[in-house]
Amino acid sequence: MLSKAQSKYIRSLSHQKYRHEHKVFVAEGTKIAEEWLHSDAQIQKIVATQLWVDANTALLGKHTEAELYVATEQELASVSLLATPNQVLLVVYTAMPAMPVIDEWCIALDNIQDPGNMGTIIRIADWFGVRHIICGNGCVDVHNPKVVQAAMGGHLRVQLHETDLESFLTNTQLPVIAATLDGTNIYTADKPQAGVLVIGNESKGISEEILKYATHKVMIPRKGGAESLNAGVSAGILCALLMQG
Repeated sequence: MLSKAQSKYIRSLSHQKYRHEHKVFVAEGTKIAEEWLHSDAQIQKIVATQLWVDANTALLGKHTEAELYVATEQELASVSLLATPNQVLLVVYTAMPAMPVIDEWCIALDNIQDPGNMGTIIRIADWFGVRHIICGNGCVDVHNPKVVQAAMGGHLRVQLHETDLESFLTNTQLPVIAATLDGTNIYTADKPQAGVLVIGNESKGISEEILKYATHKVMIPRKGGAESLNAGVSAGILCALLMQG
């Protein structure tokens, strides 16, 4: 059973301030919880219904470091950060690795603010085997509950670095490929063996401060009448075309 203090603590993690203060975040839902429990990630708390606990004793045995709370559906709903609560909720320790020297494909995000887009891009990176995402200042918190939901376990396999994007681009030796509306047709553009793919803000695109570091500008040609593409959709198309083979 959850105490009032524990319930208050978990609900507080909907706010970035408290996630950063406690160095934890919430991962909810059966599928996402199973991914984390199969991994070696450090888990602080597991809150689940008795039905879920009974069905997952082997998984729980892998994480003896975690505090287990058996809760009713009503108690779980009271601390859930989702519109539709699930059977299990995890409080997971944040892992923010030091920035390594990156010499392979990576994605750099300039002021991505929509949690759904951020989570989708993490999931896309996970699909294409991109191991690093560099999130510049102004990006949504990568441990926002909606980001975690949309990423569907991508946090476990993609290293997320929150840093000054200009500093990173200044020091990288990789080609910098910027997604712009006036770039070279991606289907005919030269494709490097590795590089930094820069995706810009949902409404404003890549800022001038970041665009000046681009060594290549590419665009996805439009045939229909849509004004623009969602940032996550653009990232998916560009990863497929740049990283094929």
